[in-house]
Amino acid sequence: MNHMITTESLRFAYKHEGGESTQVLFDITLNIKPGEFVAVLGHNGSGKSTLAKHFNCILLPSGGKVYIDGMDTQDEANLYTIRSLCGMVFQNPDNQIVATITEEDVAFGPENLGVPMPELRERVDEALKTVGMFEFRTHAPHLLSGGQKQRIAIAGIIAMRPRCIVLDEPTAMLDPVGRREVLATISKLNKQYGITIILITHHMNEAADADRVIVMNDGKIAMDGTPKEVFTRVDELKEFGLSVPQTVELLYELQKSGIDVPLDKISVDECAAALYSYFK
Repeated sequence: MNHMITTESLRFAYKHEGGESTQVLFDITLNIKPGEFVAVLGHNGSGKSTLAKHFNCILLPSGGKVYIDGMDTQDEANLYTIRSLCGMVFQNPDNQIVATITEEDVAFGPENLGVPMPELRERVDEALKTVGMFEFRTHAPHLLSGGQKQRIAIAGIIAMRPRCIVLDEPTAMLDPVGRREVLATISKLNKQYGITIILITHHMNEAADADRVIVMNDGKIAMDGTPKEVFTRVDELKEFGLSVPQTVELLYELQKSGIDVPLDKISVDECAAALYSYFK
């Protein structure tokens, strides 16, 4: 089986005027399976966004290789197919919205791919329904809330029928309501439609719902495992300048005070059950 994403000793350096360069990624080797939900964590400057941009050919390796569904990103002949296969959603939805009417914005991507009518109409309607924004199809995007705008941006990617979506801190500029809306949409795309999700985030609670968590530090992969495997390594994460989900933080502090509770209870229900079991 082909992996959805493969990197082999990926290295990347930003080049500056005068010939100097800054190395950002160091020998990144990983495989991401089709349908997997992967959260990528790291403090600012850890390299997580730079890594994400390699999955959509926004950046190309300075060394090593990146393959999307077996296709080499450095082969120009693959560029069009890779970008159709692996869509990208950015932090600020205003940077991705290009039209004055919602449905026209969602149609922009597939229309540029040459999708004919009436299939284009079908794709747009389906994408808007998927993100729960069909009733806003004739609205002006600039009048929508931040969460609604981000869902429109996601719909524009969905309409291109990708097999993978990379989301680079899509909730960073949103309020709690908008964040919940977008996260529910991401979960639906993964669970119901089997789309591979790469979520770049600095919110630990968002990462807790992923199948797998990758922690970046100083341009390298510092951790890679299930949420329970990663978030129980509290002291190491704190050394990287990262926090843990609030449930784990509570259990961690209780452990430090001598109360024997497990750290691997990440969800609120699991945490509550662990506390009930101890104190009953």
